[in-house]
Amino acid sequence: MPPHRVAVLPRQQSLLLPAIINPFVQDIKLTKGAVIKCVLLGIFLVPIRAILASLVLVVTWAIAVVITFKHPLKGAVEPMTGWRRFLCRTVMAALGRTYYFCLGFRVVIKGKQVGSSEAPILVVAPHSSFFDGIVCIVAGLPSTVSRVENLATPIFGRFVRCLQPVLVSRKDPDSRKNTIQEIDSRAKSGGCWPQVLIFPEGTCTNRSCLITFKQGAFIPGVPVQPVLLRYPNKLDTVTWTWQGFSSRTLLLLTLSQLYTTVEIEFLPLHIPTEEEKKSPILFARAVRDVMAKALGVPVTDHTYEDCRLMISAGELTLPMEAGLVEFTKISRKLNLKWENVKKELESFATIATSCKGGRITIEEFAKFLKLPVSPALEELFALFDRNGDGTIDFREYVIGVTILCRPANTEEVLRMAFKLFDTDEDEKITREEFTSLLRSALGVSDLNMVKLFKEIDADGSGFITFNEFQAFASTHPEYAKLFTTYLELQRYQALQETMPPDEESNTQSGEVEKEEDSMSDKKDD
Repeated sequence: MPPHRVAVLPRQQSLLLPAIINPFVQDIKLTKGAVIKCVLLGIFLVPIRAILASLVLVVTWAIAVVITFKHPLKGAVEPMTGWRRFLCRTVMAALGRTYYFCLGFRVVIKGKQVGSSEAPILVVAPHSSFFDGIVCIVAGLPSTVSRVENLATPIFGRFVRCLQPVLVSRKDPDSRKNTIQEIDSRAKSGGCWPQVLIFPEGTCTNRSCLITFKQGAFIPGVPVQPVLLRYPNKLDTVTWTWQGFSSRTLLLLTLSQLYTTVEIEFLPLHIPTEEEKKSPILFARAVRDVMAKALGVPVTDHTYEDCRLMISAGELTLPMEAGLVEFTKISRKLNLKWENVKKELESFATIATSCKGGRITIEEFAKFLKLPVSPALEELFALFDRNGDGTIDFREYVIGVTILCRPANTEEVLRMAFKLFDTDEDEKITREEFTSLLRSALGVSDLNMVKLFKEIDADGSGFITFNEFQAFASTHPEYAKLFTTYLELQRYQALQETMPPDEESNTQSGEVEKEEDSMSDKKDD
C-alpha cells in the first residue's frame, strides 16, 4: 500500500468557506479609558436623555391614540387618508426625529428617497441593531412587517398601529402566504398605500457582510429602492447580535456617548429585469450585490436558520459558532431541511463534545467509529476534511455525511458488504466472521470489536442478520463509506502492483479526479 495516496483534493468553489465565518458575533473590547469616559459622561447624560426621551414618548403616544382612534385594531383594511395620514407623515415623523435626537443620535442622509408610486418597497440593510428603526422615521413612517403580538404592547403598540403594518401571526399556518399576498397587494396599489419597508436579512448581524436576503420583498416583482445603514462611530455601541452585549448594556453605552452618528443612504431605484421578475431569488441576489458593492463588504449565504443552529450548538455544549453552516447554500445544494441539519448537529455533538473548539481530529473520529486509525479511515477522513487542516468542523461533517456517506449507504453496497462478512453464506454473521474480516482489512483486534459487534447485534442473539446490519448502517452511514473506501484502496493497490512505474502518477491523478467527481454534487450556485 502506498504510504500516502490522498492529497488535499480540489474542492468545489461553491462549497468552500464563506468570506465571513460568523456574522452573528460582536466582540466589543472596552479599554479602561473608554469605560471611564462612559461612566463620567453617563452620570450626566443618561438621566437627562432618559427624562427627555420619556417626555417625547408620552406626547407621541397621545398623538398616536388620536390617529388610531376608532381605527381597525388588527391592521388596516384601507390606507389612512386625510388628517390621519397628515399627522402620521408630519407630526409623528417629527416626534420620532426628536426622540432619537434626545437619545443622542446625529443623522446623516445621503441620496434621495423616491415616492411609493416609483418604488413601492424599501429594502434596508444591513440590519444590526434595535436602533435601526430610525430609518423608518427618516423615510416618513412607511408600513413595516410586524407580529400581531406587537399591537398589544403598551405604548409602542399604538406606534406600530400608526404604521399600518403587514401583520404576521405565528399561530396562523397560512400567515406566510397571507403576508406575501398583502405585500404584493400593497406594492401594486399604484401609490395608494404607503411604501413598505423591509429588512430582508431577517435578523441582526455585525455588518461585516450581507447575509441571505429573504424573498418576501422581491416576490411582487416591482421596483425597489435599496437603503443602506451605517454607524461610523469610533466605539460601536449599537450592534446587537446573538453573541455580544445585551440590549440593556448597549442602550446604556449609547446614552453615555456625546453623540452617535448614523448614516442613511438611499441608493438609486432598482428595476427588476424580466428574469428577476420571474425569479425572486435572482432579484434578491441582484439587489444584495448592489448594496454589498456600495458598502464594500462581501456577501454570504448565512440566514436566520444559522442562528437557530447556533443556539442548538450551545445547548449541545458545543461552541455556538460550530452551528454556522451557511444554511441557505447547504440546504439548497444538498437538498436538506432545517430538521435534517439539526439532526446531523446532534450526531456531530456526540463526537465533538469532548473536543476543544468543536472540531474533530482523526483520533476522535476513529474513537467514535470504534476503529483504529488505518489507511482506509485516513482516506475517509481526508474526504471529510475539505480545507485540509487536519480537523473536521460541523460544516464539513454535514457536507461529508450528505455527499459521501449517505449515497454509499445503498442496499446494493450493504448486501455486498454483508456477503463479504458472511463467509459461510448462512445469511448471518457470527462474531468470528465479523472480527476476521475487520482484522485483516483494518487491523482491528478482537477486543476492540466486542462493543461494535454488540451494538449491531440489536437483539443480542450472538449473530448479525442483514436487517440488523442495514438498520445500523442507516444511523451510521460513515461505515458504508468506510467499507467502499477500503474496496477502492484494494483496487488501487492492485493497479499499482501491475502497472509500470512511469504510468503510476497518471493513474493516481485520474483516480483523484474520478473520486472527487463521484463525491461532489454537480449543481452550480
